[in-house]
Amino acid sequence: MTIWTNLWDLFFPRPCVICGKPLLQMENFVCLHCLSNLPLTNLHLQKDNEIEKNFWGKMPIERATSYLYYSKGGDVRNLLYELKYYGNKEIGRFLGHCMANSISLSGFFDGIDFIVPIPLHPKREKERGYNQSEWLAKGIADITHFPIHKEVLIRSSYSTTQTHKTRIERFESMRDMFKCIHPEVLKDKHILLVDDVLTTGATLVAASDAMAGVGGLRISVLTLALAGYD
Repeated sequence: MTIWTNLWDLFFPRPCVICGKPLLQMENFVCLHCLSNLPLTNLHLQKDNEIEKNFWGKMPIERATSYLYYSKGGDVRNLLYELKYYGNKEIGRFLGHCMANSISLSGFFDGIDFIVPIPLHPKREKERGYNQSEWLAKGIADITHFPIHKEVLIRSSYSTTQTHKTRIERFESMRDMFKCIHPEVLKDKHILLVDDVLTTGATLVAASDAMAGVGGLRISVLTLALAGYD
């Protein structure tokens, strides 16, 4: 099997999604050089970090972090485009592994009962073919062994892209965007909300608002990237 794999890689080399160089047999999606140079936030090591402070007064937050800093034209952009626009759902699982392996020893995941990926509207998910946040969650679950509950939240409205909207416009457009359809599953639980990019936090706040009436619910947040570092 190794011989055939080596021959396949020789004639059909897999490129690193960041630098484009051929991957070695033990590498997946990103070469070790690019992987080691990704802009880690390490915010999971800081109590009351900038992300947690961003959510104060907007939603009840236990812990929050992002794995990478995102800047326009940076390496993280390539990863996000592969995941969101180029149909590469498996890179989501790979990046979920990376996030969980990087964070797991810090205690960030302590007490989590299950993972809730931020849902897409069914129309958007049909267009894309999958929910990128769900594939990130799958990778995290592979490492942490937390169950995934994707049925407790639904996206009830179809929204246009948030990319060029102001902070206020983002929060206004996300109002009443989600519905909690199985609140009994969430009662007295500590959930990990997973999303791809954190910009203003409007999406995560809207998801939290949908679950506001659930007794004893605790929420932590993990995203792949933190935007706004140009």
